Amino acid sequence: MVLTDIEFLINFLEERHVPVITKKKHTYLTYHGLEERYTYILKKGVIKNSIILQDGREFNLSYITQPDVISLLRDEISKYTDQPFNVRVETEEATFYQIDRVTFWNYVNATPELQNYVKNYYRKKLSENIYRLQKMVMNGKNGGLCAFLYSLIDLFGKKRRDGILIDFVVTNEDIAGFCGISSRSSVNRMLNQLKKDGVIETTEHKFLIKDVSYLLDSIAN
Repeated sequence: MVLTDIEFLINFLEERHVPVITKKKHTYLTYHGLEERYTYILKKGVIKNSIILQDGREFNLSYITQPDVISLLRDEISKYTDQPFNVRVETEEATFYQIDRVTFWNYVNATPELQNYVKNYYRKKLSENIYRLQKMVMNGKNGGLCAFLYSLIDLFGKKRRDGILIDFVVTNEDIAGFCGISSRSSVNRMLNQLKKDGVIETTEHKFLIKDVSYLLDSIAN
């Protein structure tokens, strides 16, 4: 059986008995701008990446819901490096492989399969960021909100007879941070309009997507 890049990485770390750490919900693994000597690989759980803007607001970049390296940015030879993101745990707990970053890069440089993983990692992250920026710039706030809701389907969606349940609690504050909207009240107003239009419902603080085609049309326009 041919392993995927991330499956190879996880097996590689397990074979070398890389330590695993656990973080509780809403605790931070790393902070934007602070020095860090480790590379972290999500093993289990959901985390959120964000950065702090110059005006002090938090801008959310992505949820990560499956095993993946948290960040491979910066150079590969320095023992310490500034962290590019805040990384916050969004589930009751999350577990991470923790490996000295210089040791990790030594493994990468000596292992073609890991080199392939790193190449694909950068390509994937660049594509994701370009796509998100395009949707925010080209579609305005409503289009950005619809694009965000649509992205949740792949991450947390569960098909039901009456729609697609986003089986994860996403707060208005987090939506504002993902979509570049200035306040939670603005998000609430926009969500209420989507409810009136029959696009979404809420059940137990989770979104139920009733009209996927509306979201797609809003993204395309």
